[in-house]
Amino acid sequence: MIDEEKQQDQDPNSTGETTAEGSPMASENPAASGNSNGSADWELELARAYQSAQGDRTPANASGPTVTGSSTNGPTADAVEPWKKELAQVTDEKEAVKTQLQAASAQLEELKNQNLRLAADFENFRRRTQKEKEELDLQARCLTIKPLLPVIDNFERARSHIKPQTDGEMNIHKSYQSVYKQMVDSLKQIGVSPMRPEGEQFDPNLHEAMLIEPTDEHEEGTIIQELERGYILGDRVLRHAKVKVAAAGLSVVASDENPDSSEG
Repeated sequence: MIDEEKQQDQDPNSTGETTAEGSPMASENPAASGNSNGSADWELELARAYQSAQGDRTPANASGPTVTGSSTNGPTADAVEPWKKELAQVTDEKEAVKTQLQAASAQLEELKNQNLRLAADFENFRRRTQKEKEELDLQARCLTIKPLLPVIDNFERARSHIKPQTDGEMNIHKSYQSVYKQMVDSLKQIGVSPMRPEGEQFDPNLHEAMLIEPTDEHEEGTIIQELERGYILGDRVLRHAKVKVAAAGLSVVASDENPDSSEG
């Protein structure tokens, strides 16, 4: 029945010709009738195959979303898993680099502190060595100059005691006085200066008291006379000045010892 309907659809003129002429038309063209039946059989097989395919596809479509979902999720999960592993690896590397950076920062800070300490130690060492150098230089100059001081004393004694009477004596006096002046100038150039203690208060750091003279003319502790000149080099004493120091008067001492003497 399906074949006949298809034949009619494919060959609309066949119905009119058959009605008009009947069987003689079919008998006149048996080849055309055979071809028409073969085409109908092929189409019938094609229709059956299509229906069979549709019937097999329907249960597959019913369970399709689950199968499709699983088949889709499977490759996606497999594709995401390496990315997750790589992300975890990158995170671990980042943490490791961060830890190394913190360690490097701490090490840098420690090195800065060490550098500051070394700079401070070096500065202290430089100042200490400079001070020691100056101290050694001062000690060397003191040791060199001290033996020359008695020579200066002798020149001063000679100038105060010798009174030239003739021209020859005056020439000799001037000659050794020029030597004395040259030595004094040389000592001044290296920082040596004489003390002038007369009239000052006695200072044990600078003076050495050789004599004590009771007097009412000077305040107690005042230096009356310089017996031997003292010298200083910078802030260091080369030789203490030997001096005579004033003490309290005898009248005051006597009144203290004999408080009743005025009554007698």
